[in-house]
Amino acid sequence: MPDVITVRSPYDDSVIGEIPAQTPADVDRAVAIAKKALHDHPLPLWKRAEILDKAAARLTERREEFARIIAREAAKPIRTARAEAERAAGTFQFAAAEARKLTGETIPLDAIAAGEGKLGFTLRVPIGVVGAIAPFNFPLNLVVHKVGPAIAAGCPVVLKPASQTPFSSIALAQMLVEECGLPAEYLQVVTGGGGTVGNAIVDHPDVALITFTGSPEVGWGIRARAPRKRVGLELGNNAPCIIEPDGDWQTAAAKIKVAGFSHAGQSCISTQRVLVHRSIADEFTAALAAHVNTLVVGDPMEEATDVSALISTGERDRVAAWIEEARAAGAVIAAGGTVQADGVLRPTVIANATPDLKVCSQEVFGPVVAVTAYDTLDEAIGLANDTKFGLQASIFTSDITKALKAVRALDFGGVLVNEVPTWRADQQPYGGLRDSGNTREGPAYSVREMTEIKMVVLS
Repeated sequence: MPDVITVRSPYDDSVIGEIPAQTPADVDRAVAIAKKALHDHPLPLWKRAEILDKAAARLTERREEFARIIAREAAKPIRTARAEAERAAGTFQFAAAEARKLTGETIPLDAIAAGEGKLGFTLRVPIGVVGAIAPFNFPLNLVVHKVGPAIAAGCPVVLKPASQTPFSSIALAQMLVEECGLPAEYLQVVTGGGGTVGNAIVDHPDVALITFTGSPEVGWGIRARAPRKRVGLELGNNAPCIIEPDGDWQTAAAKIKVAGFSHAGQSCISTQRVLVHRSIADEFTAALAAHVNTLVVGDPMEEATDVSALISTGERDRVAAWIEEARAAGAVIAAGGTVQADGVLRPTVIANATPDLKVCSQEVFGPVVAVTAYDTLDEAIGLANDTKFGLQASIFTSDITKALKAVRALDFGGVLVNEVPTWRADQQPYGGLRDSGNTREGPAYSVREMTEIKMVVLS
C-alpha cells in the first residue's frame, strides 16, 4: 500500500479524506508525460481559449460544490468560499481573453542597411513544463491563477497543492479534463510534502518555470535552489493602511472589519497595520472594535459565520502568543484576543501597537489588526515603508495632494487610495517588492512569463 496523507478539517479535526503521499519518482513520471504532450500534441490558440471558456462556465455552474470543498478543507466560511469560486471563474475568463490575443510583434529589420529585404517578427511560444506549487489560503483561485495562464500559454502543468487543501485542485483538474476538453497530460496533480514532491518539481531539469505562492522563507529558498529556471514568487506582506484625519475613517473602519479578518486574516494582503492620525485614533479604534465584536465566529459551514479556524492549532497558538507579546509590552487588546471553547481564535484588535511588536513587524497571517497612532503624514509613510515586505498599501484621505504624495512615496507593488490594501482585481498586475516576491500575477502578466519570444527572420 502506498503511503497516504490524512486530511483533516482545521475547524473540528474531522477526517475529510486521504491523498497519496507521492514521491520524486511520481514527479519524474508526471514531468515526462507533460513534456511529451507538449512536443507531440501542442494546443492551438483556439483550443486553449475554448477550454478556458468552458472552465469559466462550468465553474460558475458548480460554484456551490467547489465552495463546499473549500470551506471544508480550508475552514473558509462558506459565503467567503462562494466568493472565491466566483473569482476563480472570472480568472478563467481573463485567461481565455489572453489566449485569444497572445501575439508577437514585427521588428523593422530594414532600419539598418543589412536588414534591407528582410522581414522580422516574433512569436510567443510555450516556455515548457510549468511546475506550480500552491498555498492553502485560496486553494481554488490561486491555483487558477497558475493553471489558467499556463493553459493560455500552451504549457502543461505539474501541480502540487498544499497538503492541507488538496481537494479543490483535484476537483478542478477532473473538471478541466472530463468536462472542458483539456488533455489529461496537460494538468497532473501530484500530492505530497514540500520536502519531497515540492523539491522534486523545483529540481527537475525538464521543468522550465516554477510558480510559487507561499511564505518568503520557502519562496526565496526555491529561487536560490533553481537559479537557471524562471521562478515567479508571490509571497507575504504586513499590509499597512494609513488613515488621515480628512479621510472617511468611519468607512475605513467598516471595510477593515472585513479586510482584516476575512478567512481569519490568512491572506497576503490582509489589512494588518492600521496607521491612524492621533487626532482620530481613539474614535477610530473604538469604532473598529465595535465592528469587529459583531463578527460571527465558528463553524465555516454555517451561513452566518464570518470568521472560522486558522489552518492548524499550531498556527492558532503562534498568533495567540504574538497577541500576548503585544499585551505584555503595554499594547491594549481592544477586541478579541481569546480562544473560544470550539478552539477558534477570536478576531483581535490591538491598540497602541508599537512598530517593534511581531504583530507589526512580521506577517501575522491571522485574525489580528494592529492600530498605531501618528502625528504627520511623513511619519505615517515612514512607518508604512519600514518593513521587509512590499505587496500592497493604502491611504484614506480626501486631499488629492496627500493621495498623490502617498502614491509616489509608498514603496509597494500596489497603492490604493480610499480603499483597503486587501482589495484586489484578478486582472490587475499583482505582486510585490523585497520579501513580498519578484513577479506580477494576473493572467495578462503571468501568460507572458510562461512564454518565450522566438525571433523569426524571412529573407
